[in-house]
Amino acid sequence: MKNTNTNPITAFWFRRDLRLNDNRGLYEALRSGREVLPVFIFDRYILDKLENKSDARVEFIRTELNRIREELKKAGNDLLVCYGKVEEVWNQIIEDWNVKAVYCNRDYEPYAKERDSAVKKLLENSGIDFQTFKDHVITEGGEVLKDDGDPYVVFTPFKRKWFDLIRRDLGPSDPLYKSSFFKTYPSEAHKDRFLKWENTSNVPPLVEMGFSETDISIPSREVSRKVVREYSQKRDYPAMDATSRLGIHFRFGTLSIREKAAKASGLNETFLNELIWRDFYSQILFHFPHVVDGPFREKYAAIQWLNNETDFRKWCEGRTGFPLVDAGMRQLNTEGYMHNRIRMLTASFLTKHLLIDWRWGEAYFAKMLLDFDLASNSGGWQWAAGCGTDAAPYFRIFSPDAQLKKFDKHLEYVKKYVPEFGTSEYPDPIVDHKKARERCLRVYKETLDS
Repeated sequence: MKNTNTNPITAFWFRRDLRLNDNRGLYEALRSGREVLPVFIFDRYILDKLENKSDARVEFIRTELNRIREELKKAGNDLLVCYGKVEEVWNQIIEDWNVKAVYCNRDYEPYAKERDSAVKKLLENSGIDFQTFKDHVITEGGEVLKDDGDPYVVFTPFKRKWFDLIRRDLGPSDPLYKSSFFKTYPSEAHKDRFLKWENTSNVPPLVEMGFSETDISIPSREVSRKVVREYSQKRDYPAMDATSRLGIHFRFGTLSIREKAAKASGLNETFLNELIWRDFYSQILFHFPHVVDGPFREKYAAIQWLNNETDFRKWCEGRTGFPLVDAGMRQLNTEGYMHNRIRMLTASFLTKHLLIDWRWGEAYFAKMLLDFDLASNSGGWQWAAGCGTDAAPYFRIFSPDAQLKKFDKHLEYVKKYVPEFGTSEYPDPIVDHKKARERCLRVYKETLDS
């Protein structure tokens, strides 16, 4: 976009941090001494790979960008939203504006690291500084390490060291929320440092980017103190409204992970543990990037999966004849969400009962989940398949019937998503649990003993 402003500016590049409050990189940009031009780029490389052209996540991002724009416009500022290939977009921006520095928050996924490396080179070739900051995790790769400097590959000792690190600047009686790791960055207090300019363009319409609107509802970014306090007791029961559903907001940074972790630290450690798991899987991806498309435990790559496409399709559609599995898959397909315990069950069922490659399921979740996060999704699927860090042993195979009796014994969850359960319309089980279990044990054992 051509403009008449020739003053030197700092550009802040929004990515996984769609908020104006407590945004580390934005805070640093606003304190850079120059006026700040906020930028968001709809990355064609990412969008073109999305199979579902009514992907609610794209619509959600667009909604959040309009929200940010409206807030900025109240003070005469605005947000520059572009659509295209990232390097080409930055070439255009630095041609149109007198950019002296670009600030952003770090993204640890392999593609993002390659993209940022290319952008950094492009900018530095034009004499433009490129600075990145930690924002969407509490601890990042390289911070929580063993005494010998190696990364942790098991969650429990990682968690112990995580707490040691968080408490390093606290006294023995100080509450955890006072840790410097939970420090807030009041970017919202420096709004007067945004560049004042008149933007004549709008956020690109969905149709222009090849997408359409959906009827999927986005969970609220607010979670009650009651849900957090009772999380330990109720989180395993899918019929209860007892989880935060904040995953999409953590994924796209519409709320501050530091703020939520600080609040959880004084209410419920089990809830805080879930946030620590995010850090754990993020640092696994950082140190072991092969987990993107291969097992963490590399000997599991030799497993001879059956990969029956008919069985996979029935699993995707929620027509396996196992009601708790089917309810979970139908919830995923209609809401873009699945309860965490049911995620474990459906993943275990696919990999161990049906002997279908965990990567097939991981890719399906990546396509359907509103809160898809590469590190956590890969980590969770490999845990279920027995080939990841802290993995469930291959001989631990969930019984769908036992899980149903324990966590949905009154069939409230099942009846909500599988209304035909108990009638002649509901399909018979596609496998026999006992025989499938024995087959799984045999296949895994043969692979691991060879």
